[in-house]
Amino acid sequence: MLGLIFKTSCILCTSQDAGAHALCQPCLDELPWHDAPQCPQCGTASNGLTCGNCLHNQPDFDATHALFSYDYPLDRLLQHYKYRESLHLADAFAQLWFDKKTLDYAYIDLIIPMPMHSIRLKQRGFNQALEIAKIISKNANIKLDYTACQRIKFTPPQATLPHKERIKNMRGVFECTKNLSGLNIAVIDDVMTTGTSLNE
Repeated sequence: MLGLIFKTSCILCTSQDAGAHALCQPCLDELPWHDAPQCPQCGTASNGLTCGNCLHNQPDFDATHALFSYDYPLDRLLQHYKYRESLHLADAFAQLWFDKKTLDYAYIDLIIPMPMHSIRLKQRGFNQALEIAKIISKNANIKLDYTACQRIKFTPPQATLPHKERIKNMRGVFECTKNLSGLNIAVIDDVMTTGTSLNE
């Protein structure tokens, strides 16, 4: 009822026709959906089979599921979310995930958000991956543990570094505080580029 009285503005174009995802339909359609065939392991564009990079440099994770490519206007949306404290977008991202992705969640034992160092957490005020993970955990009925893995080293943001430096930058930055052996774990992050953080 309130939605009929007080229309919500689209966070991208500011029109008064935003729906449940905080976006109007034209902006929703404009998002860079990651629908093309992709490598099932790292998520990069391929013919749907494991890419050459994963065949030659086997990652330490089994699969990647990405909803979008990092392109306009998604980049603007993520900037709003992370740097303007638009926390309501966590719900929008999670809802878009469930709208578009049909996965078997039964095999997942635990959800862990990509850890954030305490210094950066204090600077930003929240862990953007954790906020999305909370909603996915609740809706998929999968246990969430944001204390099982901690970021113990404060490093420059990955996005500011060239590829080779990213690998060096991430060495030894995480520490597991619990025994996770034998568990199938879904690690949730807002952006994945080279997969270096996940691999570490």
